[in-house]
Amino acid sequence: MGGAHSSENRWTFGPQGAGMATLHRLYLKSCVRKCNCNTSLVGKVVIVTGANSGIGYHTAFKLAAKGSKVILACRNENRARIAIDKIKNGTGNSQVTFKKLDLTSLQSIRDFADNVLKTEDRLDVLVNNAGACALENKYTTDGIIEGMQVNHFGPFLLTLLLIPLLKKSGPSRIINVSSLVYLIGFVNLKKINEKRALRAILYADSKLCNLLIQQEFARRLEEMDIVINSVHPGIIMTNILGEMNPFFEALLTFLCWMSPRTTDDGAETVVHVALSEECGNATGKFYIDCKDTFVLYKARNPDLAQKLWEVSENVVKDYL
Repeated sequence: MGGAHSSENRWTFGPQGAGMATLHRLYLKSCVRKCNCNTSLVGKVVIVTGANSGIGYHTAFKLAAKGSKVILACRNENRARIAIDKIKNGTGNSQVTFKKLDLTSLQSIRDFADNVLKTEDRLDVLVNNAGACALENKYTTDGIIEGMQVNHFGPFLLTLLLIPLLKKSGPSRIINVSSLVYLIGFVNLKKINEKRALRAILYADSKLCNLLIQQEFARRLEEMDIVINSVHPGIIMTNILGEMNPFFEALLTFLCWMSPRTTDDGAETVVHVALSEECGNATGKFYIDCKDTFVLYKARNPDLAQKLWEVSENVVKDYL
């Protein structure tokens, strides 16, 4: 009886626990920061990948509201067109356009970059927002595990191809939407293109790659008047999650309740890093709630970052 009673108490979420959870939720809500920059982007050009919904859409909307020309780089044209109409109507900015980009195809990335280089005179901000957590554990036609291609190798190739235009337009900025989930990520360069037991682990590994590779980008771009920084937008239920294991879906739903952020909230730090004077003078940083945040050594290890660059460059070399 005693053992059963003890076990029952251990798993009961009583009024005290509920109260503590609610207080913690209110605290986390109070941590959400808004970008208060008055910077004008009139005459500037911005690319936001995955901008037809979620954080990408709100980022595009907010940057269009600042007067910039915004290119929505998306795979689904119909959804992008709907988003463009909403952004134009909501901001009064008619300079919002669509260009097709499918990160599961290295050829599509090359075609997109070639089109941008041919049609645009400048590029001031590149926001690598597109990403996915719940992709199938399979290989793309390029022979790359899908989640790693969409979240790491694809944005790496895209950024490399657009460097000449970013350099020409300097000072310019590159912003990667990463995640605190990098904390459980691991980079084994010999097994980087192997399937993972869980999609969430693959996602964590790719987000760690985002932070590592930006260190090498920061080093190489130092003399080009281009800064590169990353953002954790918060724990938010967006459509990058797709179909999930019921356990992880339940866990994520609880975490999203505990840290109540909207996709609009998630865009605020991205916009801050795109606009603020402080972020224009910083590179290789990781921002949460509009503040520079400490990252673990595994995410800024210069030797590993250089080796990851070499591996990544070799993977995409046929499209450079």
